[in-house]
Amino acid sequence: MNTEKDFSPLTPNIVRALNDKLYEKRKVAALEIEKLVREFVAQNNSTQIRHVIQILASEFALSQHPHSRKGGLIGLAACSIALGKDSGLYLKELIEPVLTCFNDSDSRLRYYACEALYNIVKVARGAVLPHFNVLFDGLSKLAADPDPNVKSGSELLDRLLKDIVTESNKFDLVAFVPLLRERIYSNNQYARQFIISWILVLESVPDINLLDYLPEILDGLFQILGDSSKEIRRTCEVVLGEFLKEIKKTPSSVKFAEMANILVIHSNDLIQLTAMTWMREFIQLAGRVVLPYSSGILTAVLPCLSYDDRKKSTKEAASACNHSLMKLVTPEDDEDEEETGSGDSQPREDSPPKTEGDTNGKLPLDAFADRSQVTLDLDGIVQVLDRHLHDSSTGMMTRIAVLKWLYHLYIKTPRKMFRHTDSLFPMLLKTLSDESDEVILKDLEVLAEIASSPAGQTDSSGSCDNSDSKLELQVPDGAKAGPQTVVGDSSPSTPSMNSYFYKFMINLLKRFCLERKLLENRGAFIIRQLCLLLHAENIFHSMADILLKEEDLKFASTMVQTLNTILLTSAELFQLRNQLKDLRTQESCALFCCLYRSWCHNPVATVSLCFLTQNYRHAYDLIQKFGDLEVTVDFLMEVDKLVQLIESPIFTYLRLQLLDVENNPYLIKALYGLLMLLPQSQAFQLLSHRLQFYYHGHYNIHPNTSHRMCPMHMDESKYIESKPVGTKRPAYTHMDYNDLLQHFDRVQSKHLEVRHQRSGRADHPDRKLML
Repeated sequence: MNTEKDFSPLTPNIVRALNDKLYEKRKVAALEIEKLVREFVAQNNSTQIRHVIQILASEFALSQHPHSRKGGLIGLAACSIALGKDSGLYLKELIEPVLTCFNDSDSRLRYYACEALYNIVKVARGAVLPHFNVLFDGLSKLAADPDPNVKSGSELLDRLLKDIVTESNKFDLVAFVPLLRERIYSNNQYARQFIISWILVLESVPDINLLDYLPEILDGLFQILGDSSKEIRRTCEVVLGEFLKEIKKTPSSVKFAEMANILVIHSNDLIQLTAMTWMREFIQLAGRVVLPYSSGILTAVLPCLSYDDRKKSTKEAASACNHSLMKLVTPEDDEDEEETGSGDSQPREDSPPKTEGDTNGKLPLDAFADRSQVTLDLDGIVQVLDRHLHDSSTGMMTRIAVLKWLYHLYIKTPRKMFRHTDSLFPMLLKTLSDESDEVILKDLEVLAEIASSPAGQTDSSGSCDNSDSKLELQVPDGAKAGPQTVVGDSSPSTPSMNSYFYKFMINLLKRFCLERKLLENRGAFIIRQLCLLLHAENIFHSMADILLKEEDLKFASTMVQTLNTILLTSAELFQLRNQLKDLRTQESCALFCCLYRSWCHNPVATVSLCFLTQNYRHAYDLIQKFGDLEVTVDFLMEVDKLVQLIESPIFTYLRLQLLDVENNPYLIKALYGLLMLLPQSQAFQLLSHRLQFYYHGHYNIHPNTSHRMCPMHMDESKYIESKPVGTKRPAYTHMDYNDLLQHFDRVQSKHLEVRHQRSGRADHPDRKLML
């Protein structure tokens, strides 16, 4: 083999030395190569220079023999040193064989490759930037090299390359981003550390605007943020912090839409706080522009609201996001872009298209529409809210937030929201069984807004009933004529309710009937709150109307007892009690008659209603009929409770009327009638003691009046039907008390019949009494 001919212009001595196993001899050969190349540079002989580089690359650096490869690497480094500033003309030929050696199985050879490339880059400086991607690619592999010497060598080269990029203004970011986007998903910790360090460097260079390409690498950054290494996480947090500072400085150039989806999908505990912090800033900076993506944001934010103090920061950031997003919804979002005639909201042509991701809480990855033409994704929001209500694992604070959202949407966008009411209604009713009082309060606010909003007035009754219900509560005849009749006939003196009001009342009573524990534990609470939200007269008038047609008589009696207790004891019912107390208006008399007819399901409640309305003679007439009723332990307990109520502040006026014997004879007789019903009990002693005070006080006031008689033998001639004794009521308040008594008899007869049927003692099982 002719060595001189094959490797010229390299001399045989240089060739032998390059192939030698000793480093010292290879170094001597490198010095000779450097001297030779310098001569070619002086002669401007580029042909020979390329020939030398080609020989060193193909015959040595890429040789099958390890010593030859080492010689080729040191020879290429020597060429670069000799070329000096002219090395930029030959960089491709110099770099490629060295980078190939980065993949060598011999760790020492990989180290020599690092050393050679370091020398090449050090000489070329900024000239290597057009080859940056291949250099970065090679370095990213060595960053995870298992050999510590190779890692050390790659770190030196990495620092040199960062210095060159930092001091140059010719870095090609556009060409680099695709490589960065690909390598950022590496799972190797060293590779991640390498990637994140480069992003930090590029972000710090004033002439490099990496923010424009942040959507392409943000997902990868959040992946790295979840790394198990604290050091890597800390570095990544610094990088994200720098980006966020820049976003705040230049929000107008930020591609919020393309990054919002990335924030939504990252819910890992380690990265959630950062994602929520970014989301909060996005909402505050972008304003209404984020509205088309609200459903995805809420999917990420709502679960965080139920975190405990261990994740307090994340919870606070999520709460700020939720609050800021809610403020963006305004009445202008209730306006249809186009009237399609179908009743369904249609997206505008310039609004972001809906994707499958919408239903899964993900955001579409298209750019924002014009800021002045954003469209609220109401359908998507309602889907997210409804899904959280249905999920039994949803935390209490999240449920409260969901209900606040629904209430807010019904206030701001009522027309569009009522398109979703029939689907939301059953779950809102079910939520009344929630364990939290605060959740129930918010739920009632939503239901009350549905029942009273003018946007809910419809031409047809529709249906909000649950199809699986076991009990059908029929709308009263007076309500079936249509919405306007319902409003006008039900409570003429109170604010008008919409078409959903009666639906709500019917379904609420249905739920109480099917879920007796709800009635026992939360019934009074729910009704009291509704009286505050929807006006007490509306609630009591409608429930009385519905109970009048109730087929489950036992439930009707229980429900009347509950309503009566609320009426007589709750502070929320003060105004309604005053309205009923004197019956001075036609409306109050109509309300009394409405309540009375349903109260007849419970005899003691009916008497207490008469006491409240000062219909004392009618109360006495009712008590006279108690002798014909089936007196049970429960019945006597109700009488006991009524006696206790008579001693309460509610009936202060009644007790004072005991002093006016002339005008209130039937009050005395009615109270004595109650006393006769009671067994020898504490309530008996209480009422007896009260009446003794009346008796002795009465005779002490009139010691010389010989015609005074026992209260049970008073003169009844002074009772005037049209003007109840003890009041000064207008003539138009006349009521047909005989008709009311007959109605009481019919209702109680039916109760007796049902009880006998249940016990198997019915004499006429086919007999049915109609109300």
